[in-house]
Parts: sequence; C-alpha cells; structure tokens
Amino acid sequence: MIVGRDTACLDEAGVTKAAVETVAENTSDGVIAPMIALAVGGPFLGFLYKAVNTMDSMIGYKNDRYLLFGRTAAKLDDVVNYLPARISAYLMIAAAYLAGRDFDGTRALSVYRRDRRKHASPNSAHTEAVCAGALGVRLAGDASYFGKIVKKPYIGDPTRAVEPEDIRRTNRLMNRTAWICEILCLGILIAVAV
Repeated sequence: MIVGRDTACLDEAGVTKAAVETVAENTSDGVIAPMIALAVGGPFLGFLYKAVNTMDSMIGYKNDRYLLFGRTAAKLDDVVNYLPARISAYLMIAAAYLAGRDFDGTRALSVYRRDRRKHASPNSAHTEAVCAGALGVRLAGDASYFGKIVKKPYIGDPTRAVEPEDIRRTNRLMNRTAWICEILCLGILIAVAV
C-alpha cells in the first residue's frame, strides 16, 4: 500500500525490495527535506514544501489520466528536491558509517557515486543508491506500474539477496539519518539565534 508499483505480481523479495526503495526515497522526501525546509523557512516553507511533494505523490504519474496535469507537479517537485536529495544522500552515508555492522558506509558512498543518476527522476536514486550500497543489495530494475512494465536500470550490487529484515534495517538507517539531520538543523538554528 505504500509503493507506486503493482504488487499483486510480486514475490516476497519483490515486495521487500519495493518497501526498501520506498523507505530509502522517502528518507529524503518525507523526512530530511521537510526538516530542512522548516529549519530554513519556518512553518510557511515547511507547509509549502509538503504541498508540492504531496501533489507530486498524488498526481505526478506518467499515465494517460495525469500525463499533462501531473507533469507540472513532478517537475516542480524535482526543482524543490534538488538540494535536499543530495543533502539527504550524504547524511545517509554518514548514518551508514555510524549505524552499526549491518551497514557499510564505504560501499554506500561508492554505490552512490556510481548509481545516483540511474533513475528517471533527477533526485530519486540518490538515497536509493546509498541504501543499496549500505545494505549490499541490488534495488530497482524493471517493475510494473498501472499494468505496464517500466524498464529501469538496477541500483547497487547483488552482494547478497534482499530479505525481509532489510525493511527494518532501512528503517533504522532512515532513523539515524533523521537524527543526524535534526542535530545539524538544531545546531544551525541555535548558532543563528545567538
């Protein structure tokens, strides 16, 4: 229910991969970017950011119904997420170094540098690439959306197979990334206030 792809045809590994990708991408869109918007521009910029991001989530699909209308939402979301996606990726790399032995920070950085542009969106693959590298799994690839197969390149290396525990690991990585961002945002706000 939290992913955009068709899930009826997916096996356990496919559902797990979809959930991991969604949590990785939403680390930027749903956690880090809003936190940065609030820190930079207060509630007004925070609400504005979430309005643009939610509009993209609701109508920013490439299908017959929303192609023209959704394109504007998707492009606007690409613009407002340009910097936050990259900041989120580097914060997630730091989290991979700090989050314990389940994660590999060096591989996260390496896969990020190599695979961050392997997505139709200029922003989506940034945190997905970091997560794939940190976990040592391969994400993305072809998927079915609205009954049609969409060809997508793989992100990451198949060092090991994706397993259901990776959903929890990705949630932990998101949590650590959020804590790092919160500490940095609070530090900046305190420094500006003093």
